[in-house]
Amino acid sequence: MAKKFYITTAIPYVNAAPHVGFALELVQADAVARFWRGLGADVYFASGTDENSLKNVQAAEKEGISTQQLVDKYAIQFENLKDALNISWDAFNRTSFKLHFHGAQKLWTMCKKEDIYKKNYRGLYCVGCEAFYTKEEVVEGKCPDGHTNIEEVEEENYFFKLTNYQSYLEKLITSDKLRIVPETRKNEILSFIKSGLEDFSISRSFERAKGWGVPVPDDERQVMYVWFDALTTYLTSLGFGSEYEEKFQKYWETNKNKTHVIGKGIIRFHAVYWIAMLASAGLTLPKDEFVHGYITVEGQKISKTLGNTIDPFDLVEKFGTEAVRFYLLREIPAYGDGDFSLLRFKDLYNGELANGIGNLVARVARLASEAKVKLPAKKFQFKKIVADNLENFRFDQALLGLWDEVKILDRRINDEKPWELSGNELKESIAPIAAEIQQIGFNLSPFLPETSGKILEQFTGEVKQGKPLFPRI
Repeated sequence: MAKKFYITTAIPYVNAAPHVGFALELVQADAVARFWRGLGADVYFASGTDENSLKNVQAAEKEGISTQQLVDKYAIQFENLKDALNISWDAFNRTSFKLHFHGAQKLWTMCKKEDIYKKNYRGLYCVGCEAFYTKEEVVEGKCPDGHTNIEEVEEENYFFKLTNYQSYLEKLITSDKLRIVPETRKNEILSFIKSGLEDFSISRSFERAKGWGVPVPDDERQVMYVWFDALTTYLTSLGFGSEYEEKFQKYWETNKNKTHVIGKGIIRFHAVYWIAMLASAGLTLPKDEFVHGYITVEGQKISKTLGNTIDPFDLVEKFGTEAVRFYLLREIPAYGDGDFSLLRFKDLYNGELANGIGNLVARVARLASEAKVKLPAKKFQFKKIVADNLENFRFDQALLGLWDEVKILDRRINDEKPWELSGNELKESIAPIAAEIQQIGFNLSPFLPETSGKILEQFTGEVKQGKPLFPRI
């Protein structure tokens, strides 16, 4: 029986068009999904949008349209990233779907009765993060993530008794039963837990939410706190809460290999709140949480105010899907923050795609076709440099390793000078190099699936010449 994997991205707010930061997360999760599929695993990959937040309500008011119109307008743009970036997700879940409402309400009712209680609360609420902060965490009117839309809120809400799970969470993460990658993020979340957990609000008043959101079961005056409902997307993407829960049973409850790909700004919600909610409801837990960093643009944080947001659709239109995937997976450090620079993008494109893999494939294809080299179709294995790094989400290191092999083959051709040979001598020289290209073609499949397909097509059977993979820019 094939090994099962469930892979998810986080779900972005739909109060604005998508930017390159979410494109990074999508291609990372897609590379993981394609890798495991390449090993013959049964993979289910889900993404979607977060639509029940106060942030979306305020954005709709600003645009003078209804909240439903706003989320419909932007959700389609996020959904269109599937084709733009060649993403292989199996489900795109919107949290404004009624099916999702049913699942979120079901999870609420499954939580232990002693873990949910009601009380009056006063605190500082950041609309940007959709999170409460202490006075100490808000410095000069800004939350830890730099947002300034902080509101002082006083109302009666439902709370989740997170304090019941302090030692449970600490043991789970310390032992790597919940593996948080990289280690720096694991240490960061352990430090947060050890500093002392506090119960957190899981609802807000119907009035403050302006009627938008998932109603709390049996209390029409309250709607669920957006993070309680949003995290449930990982279950409702699989049909949880509907009469068709086969996928939920298959890929969640009876599957050990569940991976969340998330950004560092939301690790607290995923590694603490979400895990406690699942434990309270008696559901199984994810196995891995891979936490990526942020993308800056020319050294500056992405900001609509600064006008430096990068539109992934524009990038794809100018440079192509494969080049955008390559830059994000190779240039942005998997375990840290990275920078987007148009100048660096063009340098990498010309240096490593056009002059690197593109030129190598063209040279070898020409010589191999001249020598009438034939390569059999076969079941390939991932190289150790790819498999070891992808199992640990080191996309950049896997690609750097493959490009080292590209450079080695280039040097070999320059040393052996097969273009000076003919007949059997040419065939004997170029055939093993062509076979190596075929192997590299397969190993590119998680990262550059279209390029991988083109190489394998050219180098299976009688090797043939093709159009340039990456014309110079």
